[in-house]
Amino acid sequence: MDDLHDKTLMPGQLLARGVCRHLLEYDFVSIEEFTPERGKRVDIMALGPKGEIWVIECKSSRADYVSDGKWQGYLDWCDRYFWAVDEDFPTDLLPEGTGLIIADAYNAEILRIGPETKLAAARRAALTRRFARHAAVRLQGLRDPVL
Repeated sequence: MDDLHDKTLMPGQLLARGVCRHLLEYDFVSIEEFTPERGKRVDIMALGPKGEIWVIECKSSRADYVSDGKWQGYLDWCDRYFWAVDEDFPTDLLPEGTGLIIADAYNAEILRIGPETKLAAARRAALTRRFARHAAVRLQGLRDPVL
């Protein structure tokens, strides 16, 4: 991706791009700005090769993190939860017991894996179907922007 296009993306979107690129190295596919249920929108939801589901919230600044009081509501929608921040972010603000990813626009590194809390089978199945349909609609929208 060229530098001109990077300037049209918000800082959190740039972090998300780097995280999604990195997760692909682990065979995780990702979608950004996904709604697992009405009223909740996660920055990244990733689906692993064994059906595991991770949620990653991208925080571009201290103010971005402090203003987000809803992150705990995402824990019920994933097997593991991560924060993605840049290398200058004050990581001591982030809660213990969550994953940590350091990222930039082009790549990322997982520094800490959060604890695993397996989703119930019914929720996993429903969420995986919603993930697949969401991804398919986005792909179709690239082919047919009139949608």
